Amino acid sequence: MAGTHYLSQEGFDRLRAELDELKTTGRADVARAIAEAREKGDLSENAEYDAAKDAQGLLEMKINELEKIMANARVLDSSQLDTSKVTVMSKVTIENMKNKAQMVYQLVAQSEANLKDKKISVDSPMGQGLLGKAVGEVAEVKTPNGVIQFRIKHITV
Repeated sequence: MAGTHYLSQEGFDRLRAELDELKTTGRADVARAIAEAREKGDLSENAEYDAAKDAQGLLEMKINELEKIMANARVLDSSQLDTSKVTVMSKVTIENMKNKAQMVYQLVAQSEANLKDKKISVDSPMGQGLLGKAVGEVAEVKTPNGVIQFRIKHITV
């Protein structure tokens, strides 16, 4: 978790909203569940109480994790990004050297990654392979099935 977390403004706002939700509604829900379980009698044999306390521990761990990310977050302004090389927030068009298939991905922080939206983490094998490459260069990405080569076709923000 240590280190700077580069986020888009949208990703930062989404994390802030999630953190606020967990601190208010999430904590209230867990407190209510603990109170209800406590009313049911002997706590030493109350599985519902144990489950509620476990849920509280998980919630606090998630809040702590998000607070660490927010404390180390740096919001990137896409207008200030360099498009000569692939960086965080870059949209990159790549071509599979083997089958000539072209794909467009945006490199984002781990917390913003969503393959359905074609946003891949800079920490992923694909992200690591693409980072720092310029148009025309070949990125080698290690996969379980071996190394795949991608040519960088275009970089935008």
